[in-house]
Amino acid sequence: MTMGTGAATGIDRAEIRHELSRAAFDLLVIGGGILGTSVAWMAAQAGLRVAMVDAGDFAGATSSASSKLVHGGLRYLQTGNVRLVAENHRERRALAADIAPHLVKPLTFLVPIYKGGPHGAAKLGAGVFLYSALSVFGDGVGKVVTPHQALARVPALRADGLRAAAVYGDHQMNDSRVAVMTVRAAVDAGAVVLNHAEVVGLRTTAATVTGAELRDRLDGTEFGVDARLVLNATGPWVDHLRRMEDPGAAPSIRLSKGAHLVLRRHDPWKAALTTPIDKYRVSFAIPWEDHLLLGTTDEAYEGDPAAVRVTDADIAQILDEAGHAVRDEQLRREDITYAFAGLRVLPGGPGAVAAAKRETVVTRGAGGMLSVAGGKWTTYRHIGRHVLDTLTHLPGHPLGDDLADILPAVPLPGLASPDAVALRLWSDREPGARMDPLVARHLATHYGSIAFDLARLIRDDPALGERIHPDGPDIWAQVVYARDHEWAATVDDVARRRTTLTVRGLDTAEVRTRIAALLATG
Repeated sequence: MTMGTGAATGIDRAEIRHELSRAAFDLLVIGGGILGTSVAWMAAQAGLRVAMVDAGDFAGATSSASSKLVHGGLRYLQTGNVRLVAENHRERRALAADIAPHLVKPLTFLVPIYKGGPHGAAKLGAGVFLYSALSVFGDGVGKVVTPHQALARVPALRADGLRAAAVYGDHQMNDSRVAVMTVRAAVDAGAVVLNHAEVVGLRTTAATVTGAELRDRLDGTEFGVDARLVLNATGPWVDHLRRMEDPGAAPSIRLSKGAHLVLRRHDPWKAALTTPIDKYRVSFAIPWEDHLLLGTTDEAYEGDPAAVRVTDADIAQILDEAGHAVRDEQLRREDITYAFAGLRVLPGGPGAVAAAKRETVVTRGAGGMLSVAGGKWTTYRHIGRHVLDTLTHLPGHPLGDDLADILPAVPLPGLASPDAVALRLWSDREPGARMDPLVARHLATHYGSIAFDLARLIRDDPALGERIHPDGPDIWAQVVYARDHEWAATVDDVARRRTTLTVRGLDTAEVRTRIAALLATG
């Protein structure tokens, strides 16, 4: 394969470090998870000079360890939070219709109702009807169907004791791809960003935090960033950074671990399952990336955030809870291709983590650093706007008074109909040299119209059109594109977050070696 250089196409780490250390920024966002990225995107849209850094990869921790759902939150109806559900629905539909229809796709959900289960058909039927009403029936009317109709949609559904199933509509996504596209949107709006750049100290002026000292984790280069305001959006590490500002800072958050499994799928699934485990908890079984995603757990976590792992006990719990509604033959341990865990950041306080509110917490430290934690994927744009609004109204107005209004619906890069993109990719070449329809569909639903940039790479070097692994749709052009345009610097950046190789269990030693070689030529 012939490869271009990363430097010629925009991701030159030395150049970005120089830009970060040379300029005086209005806002430095520390943490490139979905919360930090959303604030950076909104702040850049408002005309601020924004820098964003992350010690690992963008969305490298919890933001790429979600249930992959963009949803209204059916279970919030259980606690009577109708306003939150309606707000979630509005944002979900905006993402699916105007912001990212190329990355967010509709998905039907079934809630199986079993004899002796925690909820009856009448209650669940009323619940999904109200749920669909709160989305103005944009996904159809929530209703109850017969066991026969439910099994037609999900053949792996356990039929014993099945009385009915409630049906409703939501959406799903690949969270890693949405995160990368949001970083790109922030840069398109003027932000300067760098991953694998760790904060080793804070800069202060007259006891006020005015920037950070950083170390590039890839080559050890040290540099600094000056900013009028620093935002700590480091998720599970938020208190670690707060103690860097003030060694006596009291804990502000607590953590809950959520684990998921990805399994090979034996039959096509036309819908996902939301299975009640008890009155409040549910288990998801979701068709995703040609596989089945199962989860999640919800338990207090007090260890090192970097060491969060899926344990044997997590695997046993997830398979057992999925088994309430999924047949045993679809739940074999040998079919697990990947297991991952993330940490929910919850407000500090007493009580069980499962009952804690999923809300965004903003605090200001002794040195003026803002810390923000908590939130969810569905409303990530809304949270970004809320945090920016908080920053602009701080005492003394450190960001100034002259901010531009943010346009209501700036789309993510690549906005297009995925069906149209897939059709074009497939039909754009001579009949004998056409792109595999599965590869075309994969590129269309992970890049939108940016897939045409990958097609141009393949035209220049046909070897880049080859599949990385014969059992998956990812191709070598994605690796080159990730290196040159999506800040991918390590094998995991590519295999786990820019492609679907890791989740499919296809990142073999040979594949990883070839990816590393490609990254080294950039």
